[in-house]
Amino acid sequence: MNRPAALAIALAAVCSAACGSLFQSKAAAPTIYVLSAGAPPTAAPPSGDAAPAAAIPVDLAILKPRMRTGLSTDRIAVLYPDRRLDYFADARWSGPAGDVLQDLAVQVFLHSRAHLRTVSGDASVFASAYWLEIEVIDFQAEYTSASAAPTAHVHFLARIGESGDRHILGRFEAEARQPAAENRLTAIVDAYARAADAALAEIAIQADEALANAPAARP
Repeated sequence: MNRPAALAIALAAVCSAACGSLFQSKAAAPTIYVLSAGAPPTAAPPSGDAAPAAAIPVDLAILKPRMRTGLSTDRIAVLYPDRRLDYFADARWSGPAGDVLQDLAVQVFLHSRAHLRTVSGDASVFASAYWLEIEVIDFQAEYTSASAAPTAHVHFLARIGESGDRHILGRFEAEARQPAAENRLTAIVDAYARAADAALAEIAIQADEALANAPAARP
């Protein structure tokens, strides 16, 4: 065998070994977590002459949230007592946090404010007369000590407006803290879900009040 041929065979063997090691990673695949809205509350039986909430004939598009720096990722954020922002290892949300929260907001609105005509993501914003935008200030698990379980902290700023002229109908704020039952990732994600659900439900109530007085909702 001549020298060039032998060199080519040797280089192929080295490449095969190197490439094989690159594509055969032994790192564990991350666990994927999904946030879903809680079940819609059971309606209380009517009492006296109380009338059910009137249907609001408006269509609402929920825009993709604006995320604070460090939170715009599919990684699950954790804040330590020294104010160091980090992420839980081997764990991910089911998508970027903005997408996850947008989907969760649509679910919460449909569950708690079912008398709006439609609620959807921003893909149909041009077909909706009104829009809701959320700015995410806090969306992390916070430790106050090394031994205690963390608290999920969710803080949203929101504004609602008309699609035609971008007129702002209202601005509101919602914040929730939910302690994790134990210092385990499943319990921490459950605390995230409860805190986010509570904050978004509060926004839904305020948005509902603003939309009830919107021009399209007036007789």
